Amino acid sequence: MLVVLRRLLTISFVIWRYRLDLLIPPGQLPWYVRLFLLPCKLKPAGKMTRGERLRRALEDLGPIFIKFGQLLSTRPDLVPPDMMDDLNRLQDKVPPFDKSEFRALVERGLGESVDTVFASYEQEPLASASVAQVHGATLHNGQRVVIKIVRPGIERIIEQDVRLLMMIARLVERYSIDGKRLHPVDVVRDYRSTIFDELDLQREAANASQLRRNFDGSPLLYVPEIYWDYTRNNVLVMERIHGIPVTHIDELHAQGTDMKALAERGVEIFFKQVFEHNFFHADMHPGNIFVATENPEYPKYIAVDMAIVGSLTREDQYYLARNLLAMFRRDYRQVAELHVQSGWVPEGTRVEELEAAVRTVCEPIFEKPLKDISFGHLLMSLFRTARRFDMEVQPQLVLLQKTLLNIEGLGRQLYPDLDLWVTAHPFLERWLKDRFHPKALWGQFQRYAPEWMEKFPQVPELIFGGLQQLQSLSKVSHHLEAQTQELQRQQQNRRRGRRRTVIATLALIGSGITAWPHLGGPLTAWAERIDWGQIPPESWALLTLGLAVLILRK
Repeated sequence: MLVVLRRLLTISFVIWRYRLDLLIPPGQLPWYVRLFLLPCKLKPAGKMTRGERLRRALEDLGPIFIKFGQLLSTRPDLVPPDMMDDLNRLQDKVPPFDKSEFRALVERGLGESVDTVFASYEQEPLASASVAQVHGATLHNGQRVVIKIVRPGIERIIEQDVRLLMMIARLVERYSIDGKRLHPVDVVRDYRSTIFDELDLQREAANASQLRRNFDGSPLLYVPEIYWDYTRNNVLVMERIHGIPVTHIDELHAQGTDMKALAERGVEIFFKQVFEHNFFHADMHPGNIFVATENPEYPKYIAVDMAIVGSLTREDQYYLARNLLAMFRRDYRQVAELHVQSGWVPEGTRVEELEAAVRTVCEPIFEKPLKDISFGHLLMSLFRTARRFDMEVQPQLVLLQKTLLNIEGLGRQLYPDLDLWVTAHPFLERWLKDRFHPKALWGQFQRYAPEWMEKFPQVPELIFGGLQQLQSLSKVSHHLEAQTQELQRQQQNRRRGRRRTVIATLALIGSGITAWPHLGGPLTAWAERIDWGQIPPESWALLTLGLAVLILRK
């Protein structure tokens, strides 16, 4: 309890220091929260933007909050654009924990002494992040490797901070103008799931193995080998790579790297992962990407840290490719139709209205030269526009969008004149063409044929059962139809009876009115002095009609 209170005091100080109270309109807060935030008003707001305030606050609160900010930076569907740039600048640099503790954790995880498993072991860490720490080592066969291990006690720290984040999220969701739209509680739940997945190093190893297999022998990307004999849930041993960090532009130029080819190959890698392999590295920020030093004229990327990966359904792949092609052809009608066909927007959406909204967003963008158009921002604008029509953006599409923004930004940093469309356009055209090629269709048939053949013997029984169900449904339908007809007949009879009652009533009243002048005298004596012969025929006719209708009204 004391630890939680101390943490709350730290958070309160950071809120005061960076005036985070300005992110929520005070008029919507309950009195006790406004009272709690009152001391913030004693500090001048300063000139920092709200994005910078949030970024610095997260950095001061430590690695778990930094990780949360990094997750928010992958959700451009939720975070306002003016805050996105600052969140993208969050740096996950954490002091290393004690090297003797690292060694003890490795030995506990592997069940053997470090000296038994490794020929040599580096005491000083190569890297230290919020979730894990990395040291170099050499196997007995001479292979140089890195050992990655989860920080001790990180689960308890994460659980504690997630509870506090959830408390803040509920406050924001309840009292902020944009609270319900931003779904902060769902974001915190998503963060908890994501960060606990990152603690499972065996999952990361499996992702790395899949990505390595996808690019086996490729001149575009190299993924280090995983040593499964020495990999556990909290320990990962993988091949040690040597390359130039992709952000060290001067070193890349010094070795004569073809920067144009490097930028274009990054784009090609992205599209291959998304459309050909349907398995993409979704955390490709510059810290996870290196460039091989061999053959700088034909540069090759090296990727590490595969904790977060993404994939799309075949339908999303298809509609995304067609959307991108239609956008760059300025066929906004097709873009709108594809959004409806894919189910990204509700079925009843008016295509004309969506088409006009897409045109409003895209047309100003396409007035620029193609090399100045941001593919990622265009896709983000398109999704943001579609949300006005109740589009629910799927998490995998958001991951894809974030990855594209990273790749495009990196490509422009390497080669400012990068025309992403020059690489993307022919790739998408070729992919759509190959998707329906007879060879591809035959491959799909071969893939699913065993399953179809397994179910084929059941087909006659399924057909017979289906026919029986149709027959049963037909009987039920006839029964319901008969009941409906009977109810309709009864309703008609009731309506007819009501009409006849009204007619009879009016006829009797009319009979009385026409006969009244001829009854001659007070009501008490009318029957004794009535002259029945003087009652006009129309009175008798109306009386007879009224009585007849009353008798026959049913």
